[in-house]
Amino acid sequence: MPENNELEKTLWAAADKLRSSMDAAEYKHVVLGLIFLKYISDSFHTLHEKLVKGEGEFEGADPEDTDEYKAKNVFYVPVEARWQFLLNKARQPEIGKHIDDAMDAIERLNPSLRGVLPKIYADPDLNKQSLGDLIDLIGNIGFSQDVHQSQDLLGRVYEYFLGQFADQEGKRGGQFYTPRHVVRLLVEMIEPFRGRVYDGCCGSGGMFVQSERFVQEHQGTVRDLSIFGQESNPTTLRLAKMNLAIRGIEARLELGDTFLDDRHPDLKADFILANPPFNVSDWNGELLREDLRWQFGSPPVGNANYAWLQHFYYKLSPSGTAAILMANGSMNSNTSGEGEIRRNMIDGGIVDCMVALPGQLFFNTMIPVCLWILARDRTNHKFRDRSNEILFIDARSLGSMINRRNKILTDEDIAKVAGTYHAWRGEGGVYEDTPGFCKAATLDEVIQNGYVLMPGRYVGTEEAEDDGIPFEEKMTVLTQRLAEQFEQGEVLKQRIIENLEELGYEL
Repeated sequence: MPENNELEKTLWAAADKLRSSMDAAEYKHVVLGLIFLKYISDSFHTLHEKLVKGEGEFEGADPEDTDEYKAKNVFYVPVEARWQFLLNKARQPEIGKHIDDAMDAIERLNPSLRGVLPKIYADPDLNKQSLGDLIDLIGNIGFSQDVHQSQDLLGRVYEYFLGQFADQEGKRGGQFYTPRHVVRLLVEMIEPFRGRVYDGCCGSGGMFVQSERFVQEHQGTVRDLSIFGQESNPTTLRLAKMNLAIRGIEARLELGDTFLDDRHPDLKADFILANPPFNVSDWNGELLREDLRWQFGSPPVGNANYAWLQHFYYKLSPSGTAAILMANGSMNSNTSGEGEIRRNMIDGGIVDCMVALPGQLFFNTMIPVCLWILARDRTNHKFRDRSNEILFIDARSLGSMINRRNKILTDEDIAKVAGTYHAWRGEGGVYEDTPGFCKAATLDEVIQNGYVLMPGRYVGTEEAEDDGIPFEEKMTVLTQRLAEQFEQGEVLKQRIIENLEELGYEL
């Protein structure tokens, strides 16, 4: 999907006009709930028509039997929740109550959706005229086509809207959404092709969506993935469940504080993809000083970064790999024992690769971040023995600006970083250190650098290409340009003085 698809942009522009004074955080649930309702209604309608015709495999089928829909992984939608029913009532003052009732009815008949759908439309503060306009707008999205095509279309619209809402909400929005191109980098790096995938701070579920997409793009079977997630914010968890439901992705997503109440206590994941909140100070660390997860040292109560890193490592299977986004400070911090924990992790041989990413990739922070890749078995499991090395990649120069505030990692950027990692760990291709970009450092080198994991410390500077122009000639051209610019500056300065004097000002 193109990053800026015209359909999504058009729908967003139209929907945003209807927002009036509503806060983006509230409007997000209004819009996404309706988009979800439209999709499951259309999917139901498509199958309902086939059941009514009763041809072929549907001969003798009952169009109102919920089991017929379960057999095809389609949600059953009762009459009062079907889109046409709501569309007919879109201009009535009670439209909000009709939508809430529709959500309730769908949840009653589809246990997997219980507690997931928003029931906020009868709120007296919600402008019913705008709500009716929104129903008309979303009614223009046609999901009554091939199931996979319609899932992809809805997924694109849903994902685009999630990103736009995160952009508008700024810092708060970034807590539920990791930009798709960043998620793609993590997925391409560790290649979750088969096994258990886990995210202990899953937000709106983007890591799982991209994992499924990766498998499909590599002609794999999505059934080979088992997905586990946890999220502490109930509203965000509902977004994740809807995000996965519209794609037909089955997942075990649980609500709760990952540190205090791990809802998957016995899970050992083959792949972990995570973007935990950075530098969290109120993570209840004082209650967990002796926790089994702190194999490399007790993390400071004032910063959860090393609690997240150790939690995810603890959840890995014997051959598992984790890709975790972290604040840059995690690479060299020595405060409150973090340096000691990092040293123990490095000495323990669990750090596989460190990637420094460019700034401006996220909606909620402008600071650059880094990617930690941790691996349980770095000796000879699926790849070559890397136990005496750590790969450092400095990707800070990558990325392209898409507006004044944000950068995006292009397909070429992602392929360059992931391809370097794959070649280094022995998946094919020839790995070579590239000055200014990547370096396979020995553990001795890391120790000599004080256990600092900042890639810039290891990759050095990029070698300048020799363009064949003599140094003296370059200096002559540079001197001439500087002189010309100085002359132009003096002329401009004189004109400004003259203009000011005409206005009665004397410098």
